[in-house]
Amino acid sequence: MKRLNLFSIFILVLMISTQTLIQVSAQDEEVARLVEPSYSEIIDQWNAEYSMGPSDYNESFLLADQNESSTAELVSAEETNGYQNSVVHMKDGSQSIIELEVPETGLYQLAFDYYRLNDGLIEPEFSIKVNGEYPYYESRRVIAKSLWTNATDTFPVNDYGHEMIPEQIALAQWNSSFMYDPNFEQADPLLVQLNEGNNTLEITHQAGEFLMGQVTVQTPKPLMNYASYISQWDNQEGERLIEIEAEKPASKSDSYIRPIAQKTISVHPYDPTSNLLNTFGGNSWQRGGQRVTWDIKVEEAGLYQLTLKSLQNTKQKAPVFRHIYLNGEIPFAEMKHYRLTPSDSWVNQTLADDNGEPYLFYLNEGTNQLTLEVDISLLTPIVESLTQMMQEINQLGLQLNQLTGNRIDSNRDWEIMDYMPNLMEQFDGWISQLEADYDLLAQLYDQDVTPPDQVSLQVIIDRLKTLKEDPNDLPNNLGELSQGTGSVTQAMGNLVVELQKGPLQLDQIFVHQTDAKLPAANASWTDVAVSKAQEFYYSFTQPNMDITDVEEGTIEVWVGRSQQYVEIMQAMVDREFTEETGIKVKLSVMPNESKIILANSANQQPDVALGVSVGQPFELAIRGAALSLNQFDDFEEVSTRFSEGAFLPLMLDDQAYGLPETQDFYVLFYREDIMNELGLPVPDTWQDVVNILPELQRAGMNFYIPLSSTAGSKPFMFTAPFIYQFGGEIYAEDGMSTAIDSEEALAGIKFMTDLYTLYSIPLQVPNFYNSFRYGELPIGISNFQTYVQLTSAAPEIRNSWKLALYPGVEQDDGTINRQSTGSAQTAMIFSKTDYPDESWEFLKWWTSADVQIAFASEIQTAYGPEFMWHTANLEAFSQLPWPESDKDIILEQWSQLKEVPKIPGSYMIEREISNVWTDIVFYGANIRATVDDSIIYADREVRKKMTEFGYIEDNQVVKPYKIPTVETVESWGD
Repeated sequence: MKRLNLFSIFILVLMISTQTLIQVSAQDEEVARLVEPSYSEIIDQWNAEYSMGPSDYNESFLLADQNESSTAELVSAEETNGYQNSVVHMKDGSQSIIELEVPETGLYQLAFDYYRLNDGLIEPEFSIKVNGEYPYYESRRVIAKSLWTNATDTFPVNDYGHEMIPEQIALAQWNSSFMYDPNFEQADPLLVQLNEGNNTLEITHQAGEFLMGQVTVQTPKPLMNYASYISQWDNQEGERLIEIEAEKPASKSDSYIRPIAQKTISVHPYDPTSNLLNTFGGNSWQRGGQRVTWDIKVEEAGLYQLTLKSLQNTKQKAPVFRHIYLNGEIPFAEMKHYRLTPSDSWVNQTLADDNGEPYLFYLNEGTNQLTLEVDISLLTPIVESLTQMMQEINQLGLQLNQLTGNRIDSNRDWEIMDYMPNLMEQFDGWISQLEADYDLLAQLYDQDVTPPDQVSLQVIIDRLKTLKEDPNDLPNNLGELSQGTGSVTQAMGNLVVELQKGPLQLDQIFVHQTDAKLPAANASWTDVAVSKAQEFYYSFTQPNMDITDVEEGTIEVWVGRSQQYVEIMQAMVDREFTEETGIKVKLSVMPNESKIILANSANQQPDVALGVSVGQPFELAIRGAALSLNQFDDFEEVSTRFSEGAFLPLMLDDQAYGLPETQDFYVLFYREDIMNELGLPVPDTWQDVVNILPELQRAGMNFYIPLSSTAGSKPFMFTAPFIYQFGGEIYAEDGMSTAIDSEEALAGIKFMTDLYTLYSIPLQVPNFYNSFRYGELPIGISNFQTYVQLTSAAPEIRNSWKLALYPGVEQDDGTINRQSTGSAQTAMIFSKTDYPDESWEFLKWWTSADVQIAFASEIQTAYGPEFMWHTANLEAFSQLPWPESDKDIILEQWSQLKEVPKIPGSYMIEREISNVWTDIVFYGANIRATVDDSIIYADREVRKKMTEFGYIEDNQVVKPYKIPTVETVESWGD
């Protein structure tokens, strides 16, 4: 009877599992219906159904003629900054709706006139609907790129004689641009399908502030080939040579496409004693659609060759591609997708055909403009193939997880084909597609030595073939298939990122006639040897930003950031702080924090340290090496600049030994487009999260929490919020033991582990950014790093995601406890400083709102959107050029910031909470018994460290330890 019951249960489980897999197998199709199709999908359908509009069709429509449903403000021609007609003012989500009348049903291009009004890096953005609908997903975000230039023609020089990047300014002018996809993955402007007669065009503001003039509707113009182009002129022989320094372009599409200092005699200009900004581009000029324009001043009109002195050794052994424009237009078809070969040293690449015959370009007398645009469109088919395949493999991983109950058992045998009869066909399809992708990549790259991108693709193919050989072992090999840093999907994601890069570094551009003699690309070996000897000699005499002795009366500041940051900081200090106070400050790059402890032991510590980790001030303070900031009369006033909870790890015995400098945040990220299509509310509490999980998982999706990002130890920043939100504490009131065995703390730990054991959220997510971007995890808790990635490297979904508050636990009074961690880096003064008052003045200046706002703007303008500065100064943060809705969420979440305080031995408590999680989630251990065992180890270590620092003697507490609290910090401002 017992055997019969067990058999019945087995059959029932098999039926449920099979039904589950049938549901999951349709998930890809269901998810695909949540948003509009991509342009690549819809254009194939349109090309089959429609032809292009009438040849040479070109008609303009004024947005000022918008209909009465529009909300955009009209601006008269007199107030349009030089535009000849009335325009509309786009801001705050305003809409402009106009009627477009075309003579035939077909496919058309759209171009827009616009004038940027806002400061900062936020570009004008809008969405487009045609006849009431988004024609494809990319139409949700159209970027109207600004043009930038240097504020000065010469580069400023710092105190060490090195050239610095000048201030960047956006050109105040009307621009016109076609409609492109946000990633510039398509080679041509996007097409829209319009019907004969009237069509409605709805333009909705999304970001920035700008004026819009007219919309031009036209059919694409075919490019002539080179033979047709050159037949218009006769060649003129000559030796005229024009040399253009690439580091000084006339304009560029992004402020952070920047010059680079190359200390080699092979580039021009060169100085062995200093760093000159003498080359241009590199990694800052690698994203699709990035344009740079140089002025070419020609004394005599005629035909000229173009030669680029270039270096491309970043993307090893792989060519890069550029669209090349002359006076705003691609002169002939061969200048589209022009291929530039890789090189390990500087080379002169004359633009030429496949046989090496140089192209000739007609230049007018006077000023001509040469524009190079990064082109990644040839690799788009491979990128789209890999992206689709990642989603399919992740779906397979989800099916396997559901089949195995999310538990790996190496002793259990599976007959996977009984559950997934089409599995082998799926693997064969992936491998076949990847092999076709490999052939295409090899054709595009065409290198004698196999580039790393091709090697990566071949590795992916080989690993899929290996996994296919033993499908029954797939449940035990999910780490190789779809989970973890070494998985196939992770390798695909990494390859997609690399394929979308096209870096190129330029030294000079030569415009020359046929018989001109070009300078050699590289210096002779004798010149190189002499120059290197000179550089070696001057390295002993020239000052730099490394840690060195400072002159008397100068504050020495070590900064735990790269030289890019320190150069801008030093410039600000010199022109503002020293100018105003007379206090000299020398900033030095601190290679790593361990040097602080060593320097303090050797009595060679600085006066101030910036950019140190949040735990460092406590570790130094308890050893007498850090200065208490409470001794300064205006400390209480200064402390109000920051979140109270950010001070907790910086305190010892109610004294603060550091100021928050930057501050992290953990908030809820969610894909608004997907959540709306699923009809799911944005969760406000953890119970809300539990409620939406079944529907998410039914659609093949899930919820993410930061605990899933680490395979090893779980730090306080991920575990403490659960304990705090359920009313628990990490430490006992006297600080001599842990308090994780309280009922409240146990409730938090139980829920933290139930999310995995009961609610099946993913155990490990190697890259939430990728999973969020591709819709596999459309909602989850993450931090500043994810925010930077999404805003700077995921333009295609920029208007499709939003932030919300960290889910919390509802209290008896109806409020929601959302306490979470979020500290980042700090600033501190050393106790041995000879200049405590001057050091304090410097810290006050550096952490002030005006200075933090200015620095945030300068660093991002110079180095790009990924250099966002998350200042801890609340007033400064509120004024950063971030979306207001995002700042509101972050500031509200910061009001419940509660960082974990430090006590001697706290690292052991952190480790034991992590061990508790592991024992419960992986081994099904009893929560109370596991916590009780962990407390023994944690408390033993805490008492040992308390004894070491004099709080306990002979097993007796001789000096009370005060646990830092938010209430103590709040009392400073009373």
